[in-house]
Amino acid sequence: MSKIIPFKAVRPASDKVGLVSCRNYDDYSAAELAASLNFNPYSFLHVINPAYVNAQKITLDKRFKGVALKYQDFKTEKTLIQEENPVFYVYEIKTKYDKFTGIIAGTSVEDYQNDIIKKHEDTLQYRVEMFKDYLHQTGFNTEPVLITYPDSVELNTWILLKKQSEPLYQFTTTNKEKHSLWKIETEHDINWLQEHFENIPDLYIADGHHRSASAELLFEEDKHSGNKNLRYFMSFLIPESNVKIYEYNRIVRDLNGNSKDEFLKKLEEHFIIKIKEQELWKPQDKFEFGMYLDGNFYALFYKINNNETSILENLDAQILYNKVLNPILGIEDLRNDERIDYISGKQSITAIKLVVDEGEFEVGFMLYPSNINEIKDFADNNLIMPPKSTYIEPKFRSGLMVYEL
Repeated sequence: MSKIIPFKAVRPASDKVGLVSCRNYDDYSAAELAASLNFNPYSFLHVINPAYVNAQKITLDKRFKGVALKYQDFKTEKTLIQEENPVFYVYEIKTKYDKFTGIIAGTSVEDYQNDIIKKHEDTLQYRVEMFKDYLHQTGFNTEPVLITYPDSVELNTWILLKKQSEPLYQFTTTNKEKHSLWKIETEHDINWLQEHFENIPDLYIADGHHRSASAELLFEEDKHSGNKNLRYFMSFLIPESNVKIYEYNRIVRDLNGNSKDEFLKKLEEHFIIKIKEQELWKPQDKFEFGMYLDGNFYALFYKINNNETSILENLDAQILYNKVLNPILGIEDLRNDERIDYISGKQSITAIKLVVDEGEFEVGFMLYPSNINEIKDFADNNLIMPPKSTYIEPKFRSGLMVYEL
């Protein structure tokens, strides 16, 4: 039984929404960030990182207070406005190749604690603590947790009907995405939507494990304050079939003292190796791996071990770690070892070829992406996927919707 609630969202004024909303702060290059902050006074980037030139010179405490003050400035200037009543939203993102549609709502911290909202990734405690402090000092969150729910013909039909009406927002961004937002505000629609989700036994976090963990930590620390908003966190809920899952490919700086021939010989213990030379080959199925080494692409076909029956041991990212990265290349800590880095599968494999050819890295590995069922298997069995196993879309725009605490 899943609980969702409407909330009094803070959002951009309709005439400024395309100027206010922005990509995630970390997605901007230094030049893009400077241009946006210098020439767009409405960008939510001003709120996220006030006094950005001096961002590395101030303490986190001062930075968070600055965020809170700038956020209040945006509200005072009516760049951001608040709903008078609690509402839900239907939100759609159209890219060149995909369309994502879902519900923006508040989801329950209690459901998260009781494993009704399930997780498949581990979190870093320092990041959870830092974002908890951010929430506490700024008093708002603008990055919803991406949550999937089982496909429902009834809910899909309802969403299609709501999309027949005039959208509250409809705008296009500089990365050629089209965004549309519909407000769900009648008592009948709100009750119907809540009742529908009450019949869904489990929800699954696709992206946003640190955000949900931080919301839980803040709730536990301040739950006696009487602030009911702390009992929920903002989420973007989409059908399972609508989530887009990419792999994270691996690039490694050296062969851990092995020559090329020694390395290939060691790989043959667990893989059938076929050289593809200059063919931009990438895996076509599970248990297949691509590799780029010394100017050539290789196809690696895993010699499946029937004794490996656990969900974790059969995950491609774990196989690569167990058979190659750890025993041959000497990489133990996938999060912190500076010899390994990651490139999302959304990028072309030529990006891997480029960094290897430039000499900064010696070998690259391409993986086949996981699917939603694999992710759910991990969550259902209380297992954690290895770091950087998935890159998941859609990505929500900062400043488009704010949940106040």
